[in-house]
Amino acid sequence: MTDVPPRAELLLDQEVPDDLAEELVAALAGLGAPPVRVRRTLGHRGAADVPWLVLASLPLQAFLSGLGAEAVKDAYAAFKGLVRKLARPASPDDPGEARPLLLQDPVGGLSIVLEADLPAEAYERLVGLDLTAFSTGPLHYDRAQGRWRSILDEAAG
Repeated sequence: MTDVPPRAELLLDQEVPDDLAEELVAALAGLGAPPVRVRRTLGHRGAADVPWLVLASLPLQAFLSGLGAEAVKDAYAAFKGLVRKLARPASPDDPGEARPLLLQDPVGGLSIVLEADLPAEAYERLVGLDLTAFSTGPLHYDRAQGRWRSILDEAAG
């Protein structure tokens, strides 16, 4: 049996400009993500579609563990800036619905929602997050409790 090397995929909404897509690929590479394959969504949406702007599918636990390494601090800051830039509404005059970046593990399917206005503490806690403590996502940062949580896990008991 041969081991398949990990890979990362980005599924981008049609609204994401090419230059931001390139910046995101570079930021993920700088953070040690495996080689990234980029694809675009179809130009239409159904009523049940999740309103994300970018879906990044990559081995999450390894990616999050690597974020804490001192060598990637600058790349990490650039990544946080890109999340803010990508999830921000296209026009201040037409704010619309905020659309986050979604990180998803391709093996377990667990996902993490990164919103544009996450506080620094959310990213700090994300670095040390043990994903094995969760069975169902998506994970959202609860500002009031100062922690990442899965409401579906909590509901299941």
